[in-house]
Amino acid sequence: ILERATLAPMIERVLPAVVSIRVKGSQVVEQNPLFNNPLFGQASADDKLERRQFQSTGSGVVVDAARGLILSNFHVIEKAKEIRVILQDGREFEGKLIGKDAATDVAVIKIEVDHMVTMPIGDSSKVRVGDLVVALGNPYGLDATATLGMVSSLRRTSVGYRNFESYIQHDAAVNSGNSGGALVDMRGQLVGINTAILSPSGGNIGLGFAIPIKMALQVMEQLVKYGQVRRGWVGLKTVDLSLEKITALDLSVYKGALVTGIQKDSPAEMAG
Repeated sequence: ILERATLAPMIERVLPAVVSIRVKGSQVVEQNPLFNNPLFGQASADDKLERRQFQSTGSGVVVDAARGLILSNFHVIEKAKEIRVILQDGREFEGKLIGKDAATDVAVIKIEVDHMVTMPIGDSSKVRVGDLVVALGNPYGLDATATLGMVSSLRRTSVGYRNFESYIQHDAAVNSGNSGGALVDMRGQLVGINTAILSPSGGNIGLGFAIPIKMALQVMEQLVKYGQVRRGWVGLKTVDLSLEKITALDLSVYKGALVTGIQKDSPAEMAG
């Protein structure tokens, strides 16, 4: 009798390093259309602004238990006034925001706690299309959820989500609340941080995108050290080099970036 195929031992080993993140904050809501109705007179600018309290949930991954560091997404904690981190064993702690980077959608949270599990770190540069992966997180507040899928593309750009995109594309089911959670390989090693989906309805259709862990950790170390990401800047405006552009311009290369302009007062402009 064949032993049943299962990923249970691997998932049980790494799941304690996946946390739930709950945030509270306030945000400006849309102006009431009655403010523009002449029957109600003219409202002041302050009257037109309304702030409402909100609560939301997301996921995070413990990547350095010794330092209490947790990776998550910028958009999970973007407007948070209070961050609570809940471990898989039910313990709950106040999270301190160490730094956030909108350009890559990375955030680093720190908690003070003993006996926390670190997620084993993999090598995202060795991930290949066809690799099986598991997404771990808390979709719709359903803690400790695991879904299985396959890597369908690498270095995915032009998603239109963030400034710096080089995503691992996969079809493991991810939904609202999975953001900031782990993408692990079959050895139980962290290869990405789930950050976005492409969906006309808002639900999973098999197009999930994860930040490669190599990129996320590089951003994390800068946030820990400087509180922000220090980036070099050239000032070139570029687009991906497509087959149509290669044909139209009769180029001898088949990959790269096409320079379409130079930003004013940039190093590129100063360099001629």
